[in-house]
Amino acid sequence: MDPLRIDVISVIPGFFDSPLANGLLAIAMKKQYAEIHVHNLHDYGLGRYKQVDDTPFGGGAGMVLRPEPVFACIEKLLAHREYDAVIFPTPDGKPFDQPLANRLSRTKNLMLLCGHYKAVDERIRQKLVTMEVSVGDVVVSGGEIPALLIMDAVLRLIPGVIGDGESALTDSFQTGMLDCVYYTRPAEFRGMKVPDVLMTGHHRNIEKWRHENALQRTLERRPDLLEKKVFEE
Repeated sequence: MDPLRIDVISVIPGFFDSPLANGLLAIAMKKQYAEIHVHNLHDYGLGRYKQVDDTPFGGGAGMVLRPEPVFACIEKLLAHREYDAVIFPTPDGKPFDQPLANRLSRTKNLMLLCGHYKAVDERIRQKLVTMEVSVGDVVVSGGEIPALLIMDAVLRLIPGVIGDGESALTDSFQTGMLDCVYYTRPAEFRGMKVPDVLMTGHHRNIEKWRHENALQRTLERRPDLLEKKVFEE
């Protein structure tokens, strides 16, 4: 199986140095399940100072990424291969969820455009971006943090990346609910005991308990997930 190639465009490419050298992303590349290439948008900047941003038309606070450097970078990448998606993390995008992560894990080539400053020129979104996603109702300093989240969520689903592949299939949201709680040794700690059913070794009863616990936790913490599950069914 060919590795999933991910091209990341950023104005601060050094942001990715540590994540790409450690943890799951590094493992995915070492095992040759993924190729991650980070591109410095300043390499395509304008003029002596490699400018990539400018003030917004109409005035107002903040700076806006200019279209010329972004078009130059993305069009160069598109000249070499087709991409299943050119993804732009943005607060007004479609919520990034587990089903979407599952779908992206089965692709061949992905591109992530990391926004920065106040915004990106709208023409970039109109002509180049094919998928806009939001990782939550919160604003961060740039698209680098959402890009890392997206890559981690996607790559851990590729069989072989994590040691126990079944673990990823039982995570929260995979079944439309939150996951159940878990315990490990010791069986009793500071007066707190592990539920008896988990100590029995009776797999059917354990699975029943875990399902009921997951259902209860979802009902208490994320009832919207259950409403969505019922609607989809």
